[in-house]
Amino acid sequence: MRQVLAVMVTLGLLTLSTPSWAGSASEESTLGQVGTGVGSVVGSAVYFPFKAAFCILGGIGSGVTLVAAGPESANKVASASCRGTWAITPDVVKGKESIHFVGEAPRSPDSKEARVK
Repeated sequence: MRQVLAVMVTLGLLTLSTPSWAGSASEESTLGQVGTGVGSVVGSAVYFPFKAAFCILGGIGSGVTLVAAGPESANKVASASCRGTWAITPDVVKGKESIHFVGEAPRSPDSKEARVK
């Protein structure tokens, strides 16, 4: 009788601890990983030409801005058009990261924001 009880307690403890041996619930399945990978590739294939065209047009615009307003303004235009997200990653597909089509222009040392920090 004691042996049966000991076996039952042992099996009970093993079955309770088995889920902790397995992978955590937050891990994604293989099919989910494949899906986000495919979504990333297809999304990048669609997104990249638009981003490249925007960067090229921004480069042309920054040339015009250089003549009209000077190098600092031209740098802001070129930076805003060519910085930012260039590829759709699996984290973007999952919603963990966001897409920044327009990049942030670098702050000049004379700007108000740079002096505050």
